Amino acid sequence: MRRRMVVAGMALMLALSVKTYATDFSTSVLAGYNGGLSFKATANLNHFAQGFPLGVEFGIGHSRMDPGRPADARKVFINDATNGTPDETGWAWDFRLDFLYQVRLMGMQNAHVFVGVRRSYFTGHFSFVGGNEIFDITTSLWGWGAGLKAIFPMGSRVGFTLAAGFDHYPAGTIDGHDTSYSPNGESVNGRDGYDYNSADEAINQPKFEGVLMAGITISF
Repeated sequence: MRRRMVVAGMALMLALSVKTYATDFSTSVLAGYNGGLSFKATANLNHFAQGFPLGVEFGIGHSRMDPGRPADARKVFINDATNGTPDETGWAWDFRLDFLYQVRLMGMQNAHVFVGVRRSYFTGHFSFVGGNEIFDITTSLWGWGAGLKAIFPMGSRVGFTLAAGFDHYPAGTIDGHDTSYSPNGESVNGRDGYDYNSADEAINQPKFEGVLMAGITISF
C-alpha cells in the first residue's frame, strides 16, 4: 500500500509540474482531383507544443486512375498475344504526412502552406475478355508534395476547405504477374526486348500529380 501511495504521489507531482497547452484538433473529408477522381480524409493537429510554429496533418486518400495501355502492358509483362477484348481499371491509395505553416494571403484568416512526405500504392488491373488473361500491375512509391490549404468558416466548428498543390513520386520498381522492372536497369523475368522504360510507358504509375480538393473540416 505504501509503495502504491509513493508511486501515486510521484505521478501527481509529475502531472502538476507539466504545463498543458491548448491543442487544436480537426478532421476533414475532401473530394476532388489527384491523378483522377479522389477522396481523402485528414486529421490535423496544431499548437501541440509551445513555440512550435508548424501544424501536423496526416491523410489517407483513394484515387481512381487511368492505369495505362492494356495491349502494351500485356506485351511487357505477359506475352505478345493479341486475342481478347481489353478492359482496365486503376486506383491508388496514398498516405501523407504534412507540416503546415500559417500564412496571411489575400485576406484569408485560416490559410496554410504545407509540405510533406507521401507513400503511394498503385494498382492497374487489366483483363482481356475472351483471351484468358487477367493480371495486376503494381507500384509502391515514396514521394513528397506541397501546396496551399485554406479553411473558410461556415459555423463555430465547421468550415469549407479548399486545397491545391502537387505530389511528386520518383521512379520506382514496377511489378506485374511474375515480372518486375527497376529504374536501375535490373529486372526479374523480364520479357525479351523490353525494359523499365517500356514498362513505364505502358503503365500510368503516379509521377507528378496535380491536386485540387474541396470538402468540410470539423474542429474539436
